[in-house]
Amino acid sequence: MYVPKRGDFIWLSFDPQAGHEQMGNRPALVVSHDRFNSKMGFAFVCPISNTQRQNPFYVQISAGSPVTGVIMADQLRSLDFRARNAQLIANCPDLLLQDVLRRIKPVLF
Repeated sequence: MYVPKRGDFIWLSFDPQAGHEQMGNRPALVVSHDRFNSKMGFAFVCPISNTQRQNPFYVQISAGSPVTGVIMADQLRSLDFRARNAQLIANCPDLLLQDVLRRIKPVLF
């Protein structure tokens, strides 16, 4: 069974949702550590959207990537990747992952 790793772009369901949370099947970026994901069966992910709103927590994905849109670092969620049938899409470039992690930090600390 697939266990997501930090820096994986994955496809999974964000349903159910409430309010302004992202919903439906969509790509996401895994930001939690591999050992946590493996041990807990959950992964912390940031949803990816094709929205073009200006937001300091949105990180644009470069052209040429197999995933398009913006990584929504302000909508970090912990999800059961097995129950949501997570599937690997591709690996995120390290510089992009580091940018996302920098934007998450002030939200959590």
